Amino acid sequence: MGWTKKILRVNLTDGSCKSEPLNMEWAAQYLGQRGLATKYLVEEIDPKVDPLSPDNKLIMATGPLTGTMASTGGRYSVITKGPLTGAVACSNSGGFIGAEMKNAGWDMFIFEGKAAKPVYLHVENDKAELLPADDLWGKSVWATDELLHQKHQDPQMRVSCVGRAAEAGCLYAAVINDLHRAAGRSGVGTVMAAKNLKAVAVRGTLGVGNIKDPAAFMKATAAGKKVLAENAVTGQGLPTYGTQVLMNVINEVGALPSRNTRDVQFEGASKISAEAMAEPRKSDGKPNLTTNAACFGCTIACGRISTIDKEHFTVENKPEYWGASGGLEYEAAWALGAATGVDDLDALTYANFICNEDGFDPISFGSTVGAAMELYQIGALTDKETDGIALNFGSAEALSKVAELTARGEGFGKELGLGSKRLCEKYGHPELSMTVKGQEFPAYDPRGIQGMGLTYATSNRGACHLRSYTVASEILGIPEKTDPLVTDGKAGLVKAFQDATAAVDSSGLCLFTTFAWTLDNIAPQVGAACEGDWSVEKMAEVGERVWNLERDFNLAAGFTGKDDTLPQRLLKEAAKTGPAEGKVNGLEKMLPEYYELRGWTSDGALTAETRQRLGL
Repeated sequence: MGWTKKILRVNLTDGSCKSEPLNMEWAAQYLGQRGLATKYLVEEIDPKVDPLSPDNKLIMATGPLTGTMASTGGRYSVITKGPLTGAVACSNSGGFIGAEMKNAGWDMFIFEGKAAKPVYLHVENDKAELLPADDLWGKSVWATDELLHQKHQDPQMRVSCVGRAAEAGCLYAAVINDLHRAAGRSGVGTVMAAKNLKAVAVRGTLGVGNIKDPAAFMKATAAGKKVLAENAVTGQGLPTYGTQVLMNVINEVGALPSRNTRDVQFEGASKISAEAMAEPRKSDGKPNLTTNAACFGCTIACGRISTIDKEHFTVENKPEYWGASGGLEYEAAWALGAATGVDDLDALTYANFICNEDGFDPISFGSTVGAAMELYQIGALTDKETDGIALNFGSAEALSKVAELTARGEGFGKELGLGSKRLCEKYGHPELSMTVKGQEFPAYDPRGIQGMGLTYATSNRGACHLRSYTVASEILGIPEKTDPLVTDGKAGLVKAFQDATAAVDSSGLCLFTTFAWTLDNIAPQVGAACEGDWSVEKMAEVGERVWNLERDFNLAAGFTGKDDTLPQRLLKEAAKTGPAEGKVNGLEKMLPEYYELRGWTSDGALTAETRQRLGL
């Protein structure tokens, strides 16, 4: 029936690990992963809790399709109250550990309290124990993974852990699993480290044998895989080029935020694109891109594996970076590249390797560096504050140096670990922080793609493209083409994307399937796997319920409708070039309509009718 119906509750304070039954009434309302774990979080913590206190909780959750034969059924999420934003945080990751959790017989792990000393959780099927991690503390993600595999002598064991950045208090530290897959945003890794929890190591051999209707499930998943294979994006574009296929596309439509969003196009985009990754280097004749890679059960294989030029200045003394590892994806390439004005592909790959090795979000990091570079340019930051590093836009050397400092939490790297909102406030220019609710927004300029402005402004976890990817419609024409430069109809488009995304995130499937699939493809798979009615209408309702639950938590945490806004640069300073030249984002036109469609008050609060309709 999709779920294992078991939760592992780990009390870090007293060291206990206890099994308890999954709340199936909640599962029927919230499905799993993002939705169901958020329900547990909302019921168990005070929304005003300090995110880094022992009273906050951290939940690792799978969906009912995680670990099954459904294409991309390898997802899991980390849910908590985020330290970067103070809002609800849910960060989704691929790789293999989600499926390993399900194969070990668990739907989710709930961590509460704080360990007196560093520990890690070791799970082998129904056996779970907390073990000392003193020897792991201070180690990178890659070193931690290697040491745990040596200790347990099990190559099939899967590891999620935090690196040195989380230990140092970087507010956007990630939880990294399988070496370079990340629950990357909002500081979920920072919460994990604050609990003195270094790692989670899981081995499962039980299998996932609880499908409601195996024959119907096989039929539905086979049909879904056929649709993915025959689609131009999921069958050809993503396997060949990865998400980096977007770099030149978004630049050409004038929506690539560059140099801390002062510009909407980057003249160096072609040098850091998917096409550039596949071109042989002049120095050694080898391309940056080594191969593509797939997560558990994935038939798309959008992952990148890259190799850096051994002669590049950034890696002369770091032979561990010469081999192939997780390569650049679009958001990271944008943040480390266009946002900072750096067009050195190997330098971006190096910085991205550091983000993987020591576990911090490249989107927030790159955007924060971009803000710091503008602060440096106007004189608000000097060499005295930056440890003598000349933080000029376009400097690959500066980018590499501050990435190393941020990984260790040293010097100016400690300042960058605050995120751009706190950094810009500290140095007297809060207007230079390109954030919503404290989280740096990603690689789509809302002046050139209007729907993304409303998406960022209303996202429950702070600015995010993975909560409503209107780029699919406005640029790629999926499921239908809309004009990216107009505001008409965008409120309904954003709401539809938000609700559908929340449902997909709760299922255990990857969002990238929705380039080809709609809920019409997903609902039959969930319905065949899980007991109960899982029609398209029910799935959409679940997504809407999850969205409103998250919103309600944020309101109780102290957010208001005034936080549904964008940096003034996007609302007042028009795009200088490209198709959007002369345009700002029209948020003030879209937001009132969005509130009305949501069934919220004019200031963004849930009405009694909406609460009753959704059972909140």
